[in-house]
Amino acid sequence: MTAELNFSTASTEPQHRSSRWNAVIAESYFPLELQFRDPIRFDGRLRRTSLGHVGLSRLTSDPVNYERRRAHIREAREEEYLITLPRVSTVEFRQLGRDVRCDPGGFIIERGDEPYRFMYEKPNDLYVLKVGRKALEERVRQPDRFCARVFDATSGTAGLFATMVEQAQLQSGSLAVAAAETVGRHLLELLGLMIDEASDASTSSVSTVRAAHIARAEKFIRTNLKNPDLSPDLIAESCGISKRYLHDLFKDVNGTVSQQIRDQRLVAARDRLAATPGLAIAEVAYRFGFSDQAQFSRLFKTKFGMTPTDFKSIAT
Repeated sequence: MTAELNFSTASTEPQHRSSRWNAVIAESYFPLELQFRDPIRFDGRLRRTSLGHVGLSRLTSDPVNYERRRAHIREAREEEYLITLPRVSTVEFRQLGRDVRCDPGGFIIERGDEPYRFMYEKPNDLYVLKVGRKALEERVRQPDRFCARVFDATSGTAGLFATMVEQAQLQSGSLAVAAAETVGRHLLELLGLMIDEASDASTSSVSTVRAAHIARAEKFIRTNLKNPDLSPDLIAESCGISKRYLHDLFKDVNGTVSQQIRDQRLVAARDRLAATPGLAIAEVAYRFGFSDQAQFSRLFKTKFGMTPTDFKSIAT
């Protein structure tokens, strides 16, 4: 993730404000084509921090038109997403042939590997989260389905997510590295839960029932990763469905129940290693249901491309 930054155009000479803002935006998110209503008088502030796998920034500025073009995407090294929460005025967004307007109290998800246009005609204050595809896909199945769509963040899980984003931004300067990692992980978990709920509400008939059962099973898995008795039997019983139906449901997501349990445990163990590097690998493995450290290390390397020991050396 990008390093800490606190930038204001107030410290920049008027003739350089637009080019300097363009450079800060490219560094914080990715390269974009910017159009300013008044480049000389433009006023903008951007504060950016890192929360583990999540980059969090607060952007306050006069009206700007941001455009992501094919030429920008050809230079991209990693697929990334932006989750944007406007706080003062409406933003207009176009991507994948969809045009949406997002008012304060909502948020949108933007794909960085597809062209888009993003603008606001009045001064705005926005929170923006930057997340890599891999980190998002660990919590959200096929996240591309939810891009260029407005989510209501005024209540429920989405409201809690928006509140946590605001509090994380306010407190980010006082958070230790381990605490920041934990906050970033919780933000991703809340985002995943919220999108699951929105997905359930937007589908229909039989698919709605199946999606709801899958979401319920995945939520149960995530909240019981430390339970050594976590198994398909326990999940099915807790969700009020048969084990056969449970296994059938996970065919919809190209996997098995056991794979889901194992993968979620590995993700949680990796995040714990990053957040608390002082913990022994064996202790982390045991906490998340792996009784054999050798097996844990082997599975960890298969999923993440490195051993837990190598990951700890990089994380610290």
